[in-house]
Amino acid sequence: MNFEVIAVPGHGAEDVVVAPGGVVFTGTEDGVIHRIAPDGRADAVANTDGRPLGIELLPDGRLVVCDARRGLLAVEPSTGTIESLASGMRFCNNAAVAADGTIYFSDSSAVHPIDEWKAEMVEVTRTGRLLRRTPDGAVTVLRDRLAFANGVALAGDESFVAVAETATRAIARHWLTGRNDYLVENLPGYPDNIARGSDGLIWASIASPTDPVVERIQRSPVWIRRQITKIPEALQPAPKRTVRVQAYDDTGRLVHDLTADSLHFHMVTGVREHDGRIWLGSLHESAIAVFTP
Repeated sequence: MNFEVIAVPGHGAEDVVVAPGGVVFTGTEDGVIHRIAPDGRADAVANTDGRPLGIELLPDGRLVVCDARRGLLAVEPSTGTIESLASGMRFCNNAAVAADGTIYFSDSSAVHPIDEWKAEMVEVTRTGRLLRRTPDGAVTVLRDRLAFANGVALAGDESFVAVAETATRAIARHWLTGRNDYLVENLPGYPDNIARGSDGLIWASIASPTDPVVERIQRSPVWIRRQITKIPEALQPAPKRTVRVQAYDDTGRLVHDLTADSLHFHMVTGVREHDGRIWLGSLHESAIAVFTP
């Protein structure tokens, strides 16, 4: 596959979603929601005044935006109008939308906000949650005690919701009958956003490969884990430069494993397959990227 990097006028284009006509939307750390046309031209359609992360499409054409600081939002890209759908979260992160408009979304931590995501990784507070918002506005918690709850995706038949547990390198599965298990465990790195593609597969971004230092810290006593987060930033474990995404079917079978040169793009935190093209977002880049057959 060819690999192309497309500049975005803002830093940290964390997630991507593809709308009809091939238009791509992403959000950056300044709160701006960007629309990228098929020819690569970008324009701003809204500003959440927060930190947009996961981004999805609603049946009515609006965008669902998981804003780490403002909660779950609906954004009308034609006018920039923003509606709050759910609040009261510490770290709203990613979502998936069912056919009837029900939104499943993650709250990564009840302890650490987005600016302290590294602390959540090493402390493994297990305070992440998977929530559901029905079209009538009711919000309920479906699963708690998740280890850095992150990306969210629905089964093809909407029988289960998958949610990435970044801190434990796994994709948890909540069956809508109430049973909990895992879709995938022992991933080769730390998953961030996940999304169901037009090919019917669940695509997972691998933000960084497994780090033996992080793994050892996570197994240490709680007091040691908390002390690690107090040392200078330069001395803390850092994500390794990599570009990697994987795709799984609804049984957890690995179907695709794609990598690319990380010289000009790295830390893939968002992935979206659409009509054979694989779009990528990154928490650390002023760009999005795309694999093209």
